[in-house]
Amino acid sequence: MPNHLTGETSPYLLQHAHNPVDWYPWGATALELAQRLNRPILLSIGYSTCHWCHVMAAESFEDAETAALMNRLFVNIKVDREERPDLDQIYQSAHAILTGRHGGWPLNLFLTPDQTPFFSGTYFPRTPRYGLPAFKELLPQIAGFFQQHLAEIQQQNASLLGILQDSQLRQPSHEEPQQHPVNAARDWLEKAFDAAHGGFGQAPKFPKPVDLDFCLRRFEADGDLKALSMAQFSLRKICDGGIFDQIGGGFYRYSVDERWLIPHFEKMLYDNALLLGVLVDAWRLGKDERLRAVAEQTVAWLSREMRAPGGGFYSALDADSEHEEGKFYVWNPQQLAELLDADAYALLAAHYGLDGEANFEGRHWHCHVAAPLETVADDLGISLNSAQHRLDLARAKLFAARQKRVPPGRDDKILTSWNALMVKGLARAGRIFGKPEWLALARQARQFIHATLWQDGRLYASHKDGKTHLAAYLDDHAFLLDALLELLQGDFHAEDLAFAGELAEALLEQFEDKDEGGFYFTGNSHEKLIIRVKNATDSVLPSGNAVAAYALQRLGYLLGETRYIAAAERAVRCFYPAIESEPVNHVAFLAALEEYLSPPPILILRGPGDKFADWRDVLGRIESPLRLTLLLPNGAGALPASLAKPESSAVQAWLCLGSECLPPISSPEQLLRELSK
Repeated sequence: MPNHLTGETSPYLLQHAHNPVDWYPWGATALELAQRLNRPILLSIGYSTCHWCHVMAAESFEDAETAALMNRLFVNIKVDREERPDLDQIYQSAHAILTGRHGGWPLNLFLTPDQTPFFSGTYFPRTPRYGLPAFKELLPQIAGFFQQHLAEIQQQNASLLGILQDSQLRQPSHEEPQQHPVNAARDWLEKAFDAAHGGFGQAPKFPKPVDLDFCLRRFEADGDLKALSMAQFSLRKICDGGIFDQIGGGFYRYSVDERWLIPHFEKMLYDNALLLGVLVDAWRLGKDERLRAVAEQTVAWLSREMRAPGGGFYSALDADSEHEEGKFYVWNPQQLAELLDADAYALLAAHYGLDGEANFEGRHWHCHVAAPLETVADDLGISLNSAQHRLDLARAKLFAARQKRVPPGRDDKILTSWNALMVKGLARAGRIFGKPEWLALARQARQFIHATLWQDGRLYASHKDGKTHLAAYLDDHAFLLDALLELLQGDFHAEDLAFAGELAEALLEQFEDKDEGGFYFTGNSHEKLIIRVKNATDSVLPSGNAVAAYALQRLGYLLGETRYIAAAERAVRCFYPAIESEPVNHVAFLAALEEYLSPPPILILRGPGDKFADWRDVLGRIESPLRLTLLLPNGAGALPASLAKPESSAVQAWLCLGSECLPPISSPEQLLRELSK
C-alpha cells in the first residue's frame, strides 16, 4: 500500500512511498494529526544518495513488523534534508544538545506534538550492535516514556528550546572589526595541515573548498607562499587520490582515510561546483596542468551525467548500485585482464595502484594515482607521450565497460542553491581557462533558474518533474547573487545585473534581521518552526550569511548602492564576535570582513566589443578574485549611473576603489603600470 509520500517530488521521499510505514511529508496534515491524537512524532531526515539511509530503510522501514509498531505508536514524518535544510539545521542542533554528539544522516528524532524533540539518534540497527539498541525494541520504550513521563519531557523541552533560542542570539560588535581573525584562521590551518597527504585534520577527510579558497586568497592578498603551497599540494593530492573518479571524472563526497584513497562514493553537485572554482584559481597561480585536466574531466562528467534538459543540473549520484556501495566504480584483475592487452594493463596497474593488494573491502581495487605517469613511463622504457596515449586508450576502455554496469541512482531534483554554486564555478572556469562553451553552460543554468525557479518576483528552492516548490532559503538567494556577480565578469548581460538587484532587494526585505544585523535562514513569510535560525558557521558549504554579506557588499560598490553596503556591514558586525572567537569556523566570512576593511578594486572596460581582445591577455595576467572586472561593450543596454561610462571607438578602462575612480586608461600597458603601483 502506498503511503502519503506518493505525491511528492523528492527522490528521497519517493524511495519511501511504498514502505509499509505510513509516512507523511512534513506539513499541516501530519502535525495536526499528532496534536489531535496526542501522539509523538517520529521524524526521520535523510537524502536519496545516503548509504546508511538505505541500510536503515532496508532493515527497518521496509520491515512489516517494524512498520506496524511505528504506525501504531507514532505519527511518522519523512524529510529530505536537501529540500528542507531549515528543518535539518534545527533538528541537527537539537540532536547535538540532546546527545552531546554530532549528528548526520539518517537522523531520527522523536518529537512531542508541538514539534520539540525529546529523544534522538542517527542510524539504529535492526538488531543490537555497534553499542546501539535495536530500532524495533526502542520504539515501544520511547512511546511508553512519552505516555508515562510527559511532565519530565515538557521540562526537558523547555530547557532545550531555551538553549536553541540562546544559540541564535547575536550581540553585534561595538568595536571596530579588525584583520586579526584572518591571521588567526591562517595560522590554525597551518597547524592542522597534513604535510604528508594534504588537507587539514585527520580521517575522514572532506576537501573543504572554503578552506582551500581561503589559502589561495592569502597568497593573492599577502603573497603568502606557505598558504599557496598548502592549497596547491592539497589539491594535487585530492586530484590524484581515489576521491576523484580517475576513469569518469567528478569528485566523490569525502575520503574515509587520511590519504584520499577510498571515498564515500556518492557524488554531490555542490562539492564539484566548489572544487571546480578552487581548481581554476590554483591552476592560475601555479599552472599545474594536472589541475586543469581534472577540471576538464569534471566538467565533462557534469555535462554528460548531471545536466538536465533546459540547462539546470541534477543534485547527486548515489554511492550504491545493486545495493552495494562503490560497485559501479571498482575493479578486479580478471575484469581488467579481459579489457586490456598486456602493455596497457602493465601501465594502468602501475599508475593506478592495481598491482598491489586490493584496497576496497579486501577484494576490489579502486583507482588512484599510485605512481606518477613519468615514473611509470621510465620503468616501462617508453616516452611520456606514449605512456599518456596508452593511458588514455585504457581509460576509455574501462569507461566504456563501466557504462554497461548498473549505474548508481541519480537524485534528479534541481536545487537553486547548488545550481547557483555551479553557475559560479563554470563561469569562473570558463573565463580563466578561455572556454566559452563552459560560460555557455553557466549561462544556460542561470537562465533555467530565472525561467523556472524565479516566479512573480519570488525565488523557489527546488524543481522536479515540472513542479517548482518550496520558498527559497537564504543560501538560494546569497549563492545566486554571488554567482551572478561572477557571471557578469565573464559574459556581461544587463539583465544579469538587473536580476542581481532584484535578489538583493529580496534578501533585505525577507531575510535581514533589521534590529541586530545578519540574515535569517528562512524568509519572513516562512512557516513558523520551533526556532528561526541565524547562523554564520561554515559547513562543507560556505555560510549563507557570509556569502550574502560578501555579495551585497560587492554589488553595493558596483552600483553605488549604500543600502547594500550598510546591510553587509551590519552582518559583519553582527557576527564579528563569533568570527573573532572561532575564525576557522567562519572562513567564508573572512572574505567579507577583508572587503569591509578595504573595499574591492573595480575595473571597468568600455568600448567596442570586438576590440576587447587586445586587453584580454593583460587581464589574464592581472586576474585576481580580489578584484571585480567588467567588460561593458558599447550598446550593452541600460546601465546604472555608476557603470555608465561613455561609449567610444576605442576601449578605455577605469580603475575604481570604493567611490573613487582614476582617470580613464587608454592602453593595456598603462593599465599594467597602474596596477603595479
